[in-house]
Amino acid sequence: MKKDYLLLHLSVFIAGFTGVLGRLITLDSAILVWYRMALAALLMFAYLAIRKTLQHFKINDILQMGGVGMLLCLHWVFFYASIKASNVSIGVVCFSLVGFFTALFEPIINKHKFSAKEFFYSLLTLLGIYLIFQFDARYRLGILLGIISSALYALFAIANQRVGKHYDAQNMLLWEMTGGLIGLTCLIPLYNLFLPVGRLYPVGMDYPYLAFMVVICTIGLCLLQIIVLQKIPAFTVNLTYNLEPVYSIILSMFIFSEYKELNLSFVVGIALIIISVVLQTMSEVRKQKKKEAVNTAS
Repeated sequence: MKKDYLLLHLSVFIAGFTGVLGRLITLDSAILVWYRMALAALLMFAYLAIRKTLQHFKINDILQMGGVGMLLCLHWVFFYASIKASNVSIGVVCFSLVGFFTALFEPIINKHKFSAKEFFYSLLTLLGIYLIFQFDARYRLGILLGIISSALYALFAIANQRVGKHYDAQNMLLWEMTGGLIGLTCLIPLYNLFLPVGRLYPVGMDYPYLAFMVVICTIGLCLLQIIVLQKIPAFTVNLTYNLEPVYSIILSMFIFSEYKELNLSFVVGIALIIISVVLQTMSEVRKQKKKEAVNTAS
């Protein structure tokens, strides 16, 4: 159990770099995501082929995994669009709303009782976001895109947990990346009509940044997420990811000089986000211990 939570927090730490990389890479958000998924799919295919662990699936299984990948793809597009429309801090803090959306969506999708306690923990996060930014009008578009991004990720995490129980994590990642890539390729012409994508290829430092993003922040991170989602509830995973803004904000303050006045509302906002994560983690650990005690007794 402790190992699962350590892996979860390691994945959150890695995720903290994604927002910074999204700002450093100069490509449009949709093109950036296209490269990210294309390279990840290619590397995963080569890796599985070399290890001879590439599995064959029925078309229905491929469509399920590909559909989950499309949710992840759309989340990434809106996430990076949010960062490019505002800054790293706005994008990653809006991502903290994932727990709020999960508390709303999961009872409907998984057909279980609504949890007032989970919703309360999510409200702590929502209040924390409000205190940090107070919905500054200058960042209205970035905040809107960030909110859509967090809702899409909540749907992805729930779907990933349901579908991931039936497939090997590495093969599932391959088909998620492939499904997202095919879907995005079909959508880019429509996207380009409303938001011209500009340059279609990376230049200069885009190459090493893309390499780090694909190998560490995509393949490594997604494998960790699939593994932890098989052991830990989606709500807990999503709420724990509220720590991602803490890492990203610290990195962006040093790299991009996104210094913000550390006033009382900022400190309290970050504190509320962290408290919500700690409370939910403690709640899940206690719940797991009770289950283990019952299983041992029986």
